[in-house]
Amino acid sequence: ISAVLLVMIVVVAALGWRTGGLVGVAIPGSFLTGILVLGALGLTINIVVLYSLILAVGMLVDGAIVVTEYADRKMCEGEPRGTAYALAAKRMAWPITASTATTLAAFMPLLFWPGVVGEFMMFLPVTLLATLSASLLMALIFIPTLGAQIGRPGTADPDAMRALAAAESGALSDLGGATGAYVRGLGFLLRHPAKVMTLAFALLVGVQWFYAAHGNGIEFFPDAEPDFAKLQVRARGNLSVLEKDRIMREVERRVLEVSGFDSVYTRTGAPETSEEAADIIGTISLELADWRTRRTAREIMAEVKDRTAELAGIYVDVRKQEQGPPVGKPIQIELGSRYPDLLPAAVETILAGLAGVDGLLNIEDSRPLPGIDWEIRVDRAQAAKFGADVNGIGHAVRLVTTGIKLGEYRPESSDDEVEIRVRYPSAYRNIEQLDHIRLKTNEGIVPISNFVSRAPRPRVGTIRRVDGNRVMTVKADVAEDVLADDKVHEIQAWLPSANLDPRIDVAFKGEDEEQKKAEAFLLKAFAVALCIMAIILVTQFNSFYSAFLILAAVVMSTIGVMIGLLVIDQPFGIVMSGVGVIALAGIVVNNNIVLIDTFDRLVERTGNVREAILRTGAQRMRPVLLTTVTTILGLMPMVLGVNINFVTREVLVGAPSSQWWHQLSTAIVFGLGFATLLTLVVTPSALMVRANLGAWRRRRKQTRSPLGEGAGVGE
Repeated sequence: ISAVLLVMIVVVAALGWRTGGLVGVAIPGSFLTGILVLGALGLTINIVVLYSLILAVGMLVDGAIVVTEYADRKMCEGEPRGTAYALAAKRMAWPITASTATTLAAFMPLLFWPGVVGEFMMFLPVTLLATLSASLLMALIFIPTLGAQIGRPGTADPDAMRALAAAESGALSDLGGATGAYVRGLGFLLRHPAKVMTLAFALLVGVQWFYAAHGNGIEFFPDAEPDFAKLQVRARGNLSVLEKDRIMREVERRVLEVSGFDSVYTRTGAPETSEEAADIIGTISLELADWRTRRTAREIMAEVKDRTAELAGIYVDVRKQEQGPPVGKPIQIELGSRYPDLLPAAVETILAGLAGVDGLLNIEDSRPLPGIDWEIRVDRAQAAKFGADVNGIGHAVRLVTTGIKLGEYRPESSDDEVEIRVRYPSAYRNIEQLDHIRLKTNEGIVPISNFVSRAPRPRVGTIRRVDGNRVMTVKADVAEDVLADDKVHEIQAWLPSANLDPRIDVAFKGEDEEQKKAEAFLLKAFAVALCIMAIILVTQFNSFYSAFLILAAVVMSTIGVMIGLLVIDQPFGIVMSGVGVIALAGIVVNNNIVLIDTFDRLVERTGNVREAILRTGAQRMRPVLLTTVTTILGLMPMVLGVNINFVTREVLVGAPSSQWWHQLSTAIVFGLGFATLLTLVVTPSALMVRANLGAWRRRRKQTRSPLGEGAGVGE
């Protein structure tokens, strides 16, 4: 609601109530159509869909703004409203269609995002494709139809109407205000277009280099205030369930002394998933109170850590709710080999190395817990002399352990069947009894110790294999404000000096693996989007230079993204900032397409490139700024983290829902703001450079052979 109101305030202020109302019709029309498409696909409204609608607010009015602004200009020139809107729909049909198609081309590759991250982000491209396609219909069919019935110029100010007419065919000197200042400034820059292009390229390289050298690094997914957390209590030893429960009760008692929880749920016992550490004796799940009524989760978890730090013999790992797709602990090092005996020593080496890395917490490994298993060995040849077999020996041993199952029955007071097992009395169920078991054979009753021996062996926990190789894993959390990517690079730089056996393969899993997958996919998606855009642009303009110019603006808009990250002092998020760059590509092309299309029409009419560029700037400045400002204002509540509850009249700052999308919104806002400067300054300079190069080539051709052509004609 905040985004829609901000967009409409700007549109109405710039275009007037009636024209602004026509533009505003595109918002509910496109939203309802998009929601109908989602319903037809069986998708539900979720946080990603809602953000996609927020992102679409500023984009879906672009086509409507271009059409109504052109119709306003025609009505100021004296055309009736029906004719003006008909001309606007026909004149802007191809530019708007091409700009919408290029925007859709940017988001379309995201539909094929694989993995868990792709399932999470899939709703964004689906929602945007549906709403933006609907906005094309609104801009070219519904709004011109309504405008032909109720439209009129958005301003009745004679000076403003004279300025609109001057931009089309009058004297450029009649232009005043911001448009006049821009045209005069652009006229000065067009005298030095090569310098402008060189400065823009130097800025692109310089900003990218500066961020790589002095930026805040890379992260997989943005951190946000969680609603849940859990404590994993680890302890080693041959503990019974009751002993584990006593420990968990003590930890729980101390946790309950901390304020800020809605509920605390304690579970004693091993974890349900085999991916967790083997020495976990219990888990405490914490539901945090509403974020407006409590301290931050960081402060609460720090107090919990302090209160449980003095408990001897246990480790309490504090785990906050993972934001985005679940990937486990951020640092996961997988050691694999065909020779299992090499792995425990390698794990020890890795643990020793991680102990010297600052910023790592809750380090664990997947080696089996200390302990022994008793191995029962049967001498088959000796057992055969006594007429014993392995099956009978196994039954005899089970009498000491779990017992032999005889059958099942269901008591009247139970719905489930109960097993009937027979085994020795409890006094005889111990390890020494294995030496005294007697087995009935054809030769009589004989002690099994005559042909059975037992030996202790190290306990083997869960055996894990990847591609046929045994693997063990070392995992670690990172401290607050520490980037996992930085620590992964630090560990990778240390590994060659660890002198691990070459028969051991080392791989980084978890967050690092998902981050690399997401990075590789987004790079491919960006390249595919640029290729599709290039096809559309070449088809639209029949010019490789124009297509290259627009795509270059897309690449150069990343300058704004990096500047934004430096200003707000945040790392580059692979998922959110990466999607922001791709979304930015689809937005940036729109203004450039309409601008170059207007230039092509004017240069064909006037024959003067410089005048055509200046008139293009005069005509397109207002719609370019309008479309930019509407998109930026639509995302500004997310950038600032401000939420307005229009029912309770509350203004909330820093809500967890806005923290999720802060990175993506910031990337688009800063990138689009800088891209507007590119559109209004660099793109006209590039068009002037092409004209100057063409003139230089013609002069060079004439000076190289001025007589040759004349002599040939004379002969």
